[in-house]
Amino acid sequence: MLIGLCGGICAGKSSIASYLVEEHDFKRIRLARTAETPAVEKSASNVHVPTTGADVVDEQDVFQDVDALLDFVTLRWRERWVTIDIWDDTAVDALLRRPFFLLVSVDAPVSVRWRRFTDRCATNQLTPPTLEDFVLRNDEHLFAPGTGLSALFQRAQLKLLNSTCSISSLRGALRSLNLTDEARLRPSWDQYFMRLADLAAHRSNCMKRRVGCVIVREKRVVSTGYNGTPRGMTNCNEGGCPRCNNAAKGGTGLNTCLCLHAEENALLEAGRDRIGGSATLYCNTCPCLTCSVKITQVGISEVVYNQGYMVDTMTAKIFAESGVKLRQFSPPADGLVDLSLGVTSDESTKTSAEDVRDVLNDDSFIRPL
Repeated sequence: MLIGLCGGICAGKSSIASYLVEEHDFKRIRLARTAETPAVEKSASNVHVPTTGADVVDEQDVFQDVDALLDFVTLRWRERWVTIDIWDDTAVDALLRRPFFLLVSVDAPVSVRWRRFTDRCATNQLTPPTLEDFVLRNDEHLFAPGTGLSALFQRAQLKLLNSTCSISSLRGALRSLNLTDEARLRPSWDQYFMRLADLAAHRSNCMKRRVGCVIVREKRVVSTGYNGTPRGMTNCNEGGCPRCNNAAKGGTGLNTCLCLHAEENALLEAGRDRIGGSATLYCNTCPCLTCSVKITQVGISEVVYNQGYMVDTMTAKIFAESGVKLRQFSPPADGLVDLSLGVTSDESTKTSAEDVRDVLNDDSFIRPL
């Protein structure tokens, strides 16, 4: 595993790298910088402000180009490596082609980064730039046409907002985030199929909510579905379903709704014969009572969902009585994560309950969206 950390000056890259080294046995490697040191890393007198001693790496772990670094790590990809030397798109293009690489961007408010940089200057007995000068230098570093790094940071699979006030709170948030989860590199089967369900949901034309569903047997996709009006009718988002296009509250007026649910479409597409036994239904939203009856009828053995819904408790009772396992799957956090808000551990959000009534008794089961 190779984690690349990118971000503006004093965003927290070195602190996160140190955390990975000290708590997860990562080893630092460095990509040599060939370009001139940017002004944002210099003091008021334009002297380069060195980083902490934690950034020092062995000479044999410094590489002159990204190809040499990749050749080295490829032979040792089962080990854990981290670098903060992500300089340009060329390097990112090469790194992202490898299945063992995770790009993480780190950012913080510019005023926070200026205070951190001021402290760094004080440690090295150098005069810091004024806040105004720092902002101008930062803008040049991140947004200069052709050389700015801001667009590069947007390519990261995981984006961390690090406005935490101390190293201990930062590390606590990182532990909760489970940054080293291997599923960030290669999704688990649950994560893979739930992503397919999320992708199917983007085809939804229902005005109320996007729902996607995937039916799987023996780790192979049998069918997919998303919610919306039936074939041949005007799409819901074009006025085809009066109920969804009015201000009807969730759970009301369902007898006038013309939209088929994602689960229904997936079941109709597959048919009972193709579903057979031991099939699993993945849905990004917990099925409703009507869908649960149909799911049970066709012989689905397990239902995996991500988000809760305003579900009648009869739904869970139907699955329990018919022997259909129901569980919630929450994938590792990705996208933009604010570390100051804290992150719920993946393990605490997963449920391994064999009986759906254990899920029903969990306060997190029924969650209106």
